[in-house]
Amino acid sequence: MTSQNIAVIGECMIELSQKGTDLSRGFGGDTLNTSVYIARQVPADALKVHYVTALGNDTFSQEMLDAWQKEGVDTTLIQRLDNKLPGLYFIETDPGGERTFYYWRNDAAARFWLDSPDSADICQRLAKFDYLYLSGISIAILNAESRQRLLTLLRECRANGGKVIFDNNYRPRLWQSKEESQQAYLDILACTDIAFLTLDDEDMLWGEKPVEDVISRTRALGVSEIVIKRGADSCIVSDAQGEQHEVAAVKLPKEKVIDTTAAGDSFSAGYLAVRLTGGSAVDAVKRGHLTASTVIQYRGAIIPKEAMPKA
Repeated sequence: MTSQNIAVIGECMIELSQKGTDLSRGFGGDTLNTSVYIARQVPADALKVHYVTALGNDTFSQEMLDAWQKEGVDTTLIQRLDNKLPGLYFIETDPGGERTFYYWRNDAAARFWLDSPDSADICQRLAKFDYLYLSGISIAILNAESRQRLLTLLRECRANGGKVIFDNNYRPRLWQSKEESQQAYLDILACTDIAFLTLDDEDMLWGEKPVEDVISRTRALGVSEIVIKRGADSCIVSDAQGEQHEVAAVKLPKEKVIDTTAAGDSFSAGYLAVRLTGGSAVDAVKRGHLTASTVIQYRGAIIPKEAMPKA
């Protein structure tokens, strides 16, 4: 089997979390989570996972690169930018377990990956990939000019026979207005082959609509495969033939659900691990549910390797 290549585009940040007097540091990012969970579930000789972002020349950035390489994620397309640092976020947990997030990312290196002297060469290489994966956060952190460069890249990749995969992951605080985000999503979806749509995010962005309307709206933009994620409820897939499949989620006892961080990211990874290596949409959803239901039984976005579900 000839190895295919998928590039996952986005941002990873330094994560600080505090519970009581304990403070811990790690790394976090939606697309990074997905890239790691794909790499863990697919042999590199079948699908090679590349992560695309920009980092600084600091020790935190180097720690990130070292960790990702150990996970089997290719980092050769990651840029190191002078005078830039990764973004940072802080998680504050109250006595009742509720979490509050604070972000410092306005000047993060990842925002400038398409503005560097090396970006044109990187885009030229990415245009020849089999798959490009990005999320709503991947586009929200970019300025208007960079967003247009990204759209050009997506169109070139598709013209070369590649496919674009988009996870809606809508975060209102990253956008100047709902109108701006709606237009950006319309532009991206018009370049998308497989869309992961978390229904709650769709409702926030467009207003609450029946699932059938969400699918129709998305298919009208040219998306051929639509995956509707509904958390602990069943997932609905509308395939290229217009057929719909509903697959129940894995039900866990309440006491087993420890941390829902990265549930959606890991679902997408499980789905793609099966779908991009020849599996059916239904089998892909089952793997997505299994991956997500495993991840939420552990604290943190990236669970220990030994905890991963068996194939």
